[in-house]
Amino acid sequence: MLRAMGSRNYRLFMGGQGISLIGTWIQQIALAWLVYTLTRSAFLLGLVGFCSQIGSFVLAPLAGVVADRFNKHRLLIGTQSFAMLQAFAIGVLVLSHTVAVWHIVALSLFISIVNAFDMPTRHSFLVEMIENRDDLPNAIALNSSLVNGARLVGPAVAGLLITAVGEGACFMINAASYLAVIAALLAMRIAPREKPREERRIWHELLEGFVYTFGFAPTRDILGLLALASVAAMPYSTLMPIFAAQILHGGASTLGFLSGAAGVGALAGAIVLAYRNTVLGLGRWIPAACAGFGLSLIGFSLSSRLPLSLLMLVGAGLTMITHLAASNTILQTVVEDRWRGRVMSFYSMAFVGTAPFGSLLAGSLAHHIGAPRTVMLGGIVCILGAAVFAARLPVLRRLIRPIYRQRGIIPEVASGIAAAAEGSTGRQ
Repeated sequence: MLRAMGSRNYRLFMGGQGISLIGTWIQQIALAWLVYTLTRSAFLLGLVGFCSQIGSFVLAPLAGVVADRFNKHRLLIGTQSFAMLQAFAIGVLVLSHTVAVWHIVALSLFISIVNAFDMPTRHSFLVEMIENRDDLPNAIALNSSLVNGARLVGPAVAGLLITAVGEGACFMINAASYLAVIAALLAMRIAPREKPREERRIWHELLEGFVYTFGFAPTRDILGLLALASVAAMPYSTLMPIFAAQILHGGASTLGFLSGAAGVGALAGAIVLAYRNTVLGLGRWIPAACAGFGLSLIGFSLSSRLPLSLLMLVGAGLTMITHLAASNTILQTVVEDRWRGRVMSFYSMAFVGTAPFGSLLAGSLAHHIGAPRTVMLGGIVCILGAAVFAARLPVLRRLIRPIYRQRGIIPEVASGIAAAAEGSTGRQ
């Protein structure tokens, strides 16, 4: 399960990122609660969610070209430093009692620009951190485990901190947590990589990346389903303060427990994926997980009791992370190295970049039809999208199979008999 940890740079990354991600989740819960207590507005919750993620939609393709052109290690040090400054700025505003909604909107826009460059760079840098390419699926699954372990701890801690010392301390803790990941990045030993390529205009490279990514049906369909789920269903987390306060009649601690429950499920899903030693069979997991995510959200939208709501969110977290990690793993497996930054920028665009439109739409819908019906509608859309993807799965398998054979993931077939001794027992 921990085989990717044999790489020194990856161990450093996991240690620093683990501390930083707890701080990030603390800030996310504190920010949502701060906006809700300042405004009591579902629309403004959606607007802040929109601003915090729109940068990934607008800038992710450009960020992918930057990641392919320049040193990913140095880029990550820069993005993490800017993220630390954003957390510190909002912490100062809150602690000085001068924070206003426009401050939050502006700083959310700033962090969305930072994340637009951070996410594709971080995803594509993962390959450079591990010493054995066969450990890539395990590294992706372990990274998901880390994210969701932090999601389990961070929200619960945030709920307690908000009640005890207020939101300002949460932002300062997050700012301090970035020091861990920056120190880990500085301690890495990264071998220089030669990139023999001619200089081209950036727009030409953008177009090439787009054609490469969306000209291949498997990558196009995987990203399409991911974007659909991100727009329709992921904004449930934006509306979580409304469920905590109005549906379940709780406070900041209730919000922390709800987010933590999703983290429990997501961590469990990531651990299951970490035990897998092959990408074969993951294609089936994508539509199954997306449909399960939709069903869990429908159950959550119908619940008015905390235990049942927590149970539904455990299911939502488990299926959500399975969908994300399976999609990420297949994309990283089929893509060529020279295109990796650009392809992963479209992955970030599909997952994070489309989410702001979902947040804005969810905030507007919740204002008119209520948060429960909005979340239920998102769950139904997920199920319908999963059904369409499942119907196309046989075609996608046929297109991916030659790439897997070329890279040794599927052993060559001789005389019509699969080379079972090579250890391949599954199917894409």
